[in-house]
Amino acid sequence: MSLRGRIIWVFVPVILFGYIAASSFFTDEEREASPWISNQGINLGLDLQGGIHWLLGIDQAAAIQQELDRYRDVIEEEAEAQGLEITNTEILDDGDVLLYGDVSLLKGLIEEELETVEVEERGDHVAFRLTEAQVVAVTERGVRQAIEVLQRRIDEHGVREPVIASQGKGRILVQLPGEIDPKRARKFIEGTTFLEFKHVEASAPSEEILTASLPDGVPEDQQIVFATDDDGVQTEALLVSKTPLLTGDLLEDARLGFDNRNQPIVLFYWNTAGAKVFRDYTTDHIGQRMAAIIDNNVITAPTIQSTIGRQGQISGSFSQQEAADLAISLRSGALPIPLIIEEERAVGPALGADSIRQGLRSILIGGVLVILFMLFYYRTAGLLADVTLVVNIILILGMMGFAEATLTLPGIAGLVLTIGMAVDANVIIFERIREELRAGKSMKNAIQIGFKRSSLTILDANVTTMIVALILISYGRGPVQGFGVTLSIGIVSSVFTALIVTRLLVDIWTRGNPERLKV
Repeated sequence: MSLRGRIIWVFVPVILFGYIAASSFFTDEEREASPWISNQGINLGLDLQGGIHWLLGIDQAAAIQQELDRYRDVIEEEAEAQGLEITNTEILDDGDVLLYGDVSLLKGLIEEELETVEVEERGDHVAFRLTEAQVVAVTERGVRQAIEVLQRRIDEHGVREPVIASQGKGRILVQLPGEIDPKRARKFIEGTTFLEFKHVEASAPSEEILTASLPDGVPEDQQIVFATDDDGVQTEALLVSKTPLLTGDLLEDARLGFDNRNQPIVLFYWNTAGAKVFRDYTTDHIGQRMAAIIDNNVITAPTIQSTIGRQGQISGSFSQQEAADLAISLRSGALPIPLIIEEERAVGPALGADSIRQGLRSILIGGVLVILFMLFYYRTAGLLADVTLVVNIILILGMMGFAEATLTLPGIAGLVLTIGMAVDANVIIFERIREELRAGKSMKNAIQIGFKRSSLTILDANVTTMIVALILISYGRGPVQGFGVTLSIGIVSSVFTALIVTRLLVDIWTRGNPERLKV
């Protein structure tokens, strides 16, 4: 390739990434306001721009309770299928499930159906509990499922570059960078948002009036739920079936909408199975009421006016933000197990600003010392290496902005390390050129041989470092991952600038007179 072609090939990406790097120093508002500023840029991590840090714990007792409920249902269904009578069942707080009936037959049934429990006979009943290994498995499964739901919710919430990862046994680390309302975020994460639609059997202004209308009491397969106003005061008591017609598991989508009075509502869309059930039910129950219940609270209980198919809506006393948050929660699904906030910290932006100042100071001091050393030790070759170093920093910042990577405090440390690594490749090249000159080669031949024989050494050294950086990215979290991202981008940029940019600058400098290069 000609010298002119190489100049274009090198400086076009340098200008492009320089433009993206410069855009990173503008705020999001400034980027949106100006068409000349790139929307791509470097995101700042929690330690630099502030935000919220949570350590969430899984409610292990609730997780075990859910598993025991499921196991009990399995045994009751199988016992009924085999004609075995279970006179009573209990689930104790200590995790024991007690079954009363024919002890020996029930024990055999449990041992046959459930492999992850410990069983023993206790007089007139048989008891089983989860094994220690199953308790651990239930907790780990709950953590994985909770992380998936939190990831969906927080992504929909619009938080850039959050950290959501398991932390030890039964814990989840959540870091939300940026200016976020802690109260809203806490409510958003803690909410279970379990949606049910139930048939309304009867209703009354209060529970007392409704109960008085039921001479035989509340049937076993029904329950009383309540509608409330904005202040939490009960406005109506409704008798509904315990078994829901539909649940949020069958939702395909949910989003914010507005009714004909421009009031916020939640529009929802069933999947194919949900749409069929909803259509059939509303067709058969026109003129009757159906309650939409979220987390055991009646949101609305309208009278069915016509057949409703795939699309429906939930209206209530929502603000626009509350309706939008509810739609996000419904889309992301319910948390499988309640979460407990064990640790909460709010990182202020002042701390981040101080960290940025100190980080930039370290980069500046380190860069100046490296530049002075290269000028002193390698003279004109050192000057070209210093230009390459500046280009390298521009490329690193530009590539991070292009990838919309997150810069953390350890990431700044990675930038400082990259400055030293960048000139290290040039040192290898220049020392090789010196060896060739001492061997009696001409400057032109020494330059060619020096770059050629140094390339393999530089690539080999950087490939091994890149392997470590990729491992940090794959298995690290938070600051460790941020360091790995910065390091890997720095390695790619350093190899490019050392082998391509430095050689181009040397060829431009020595064009027509190789002896101009002083090494």
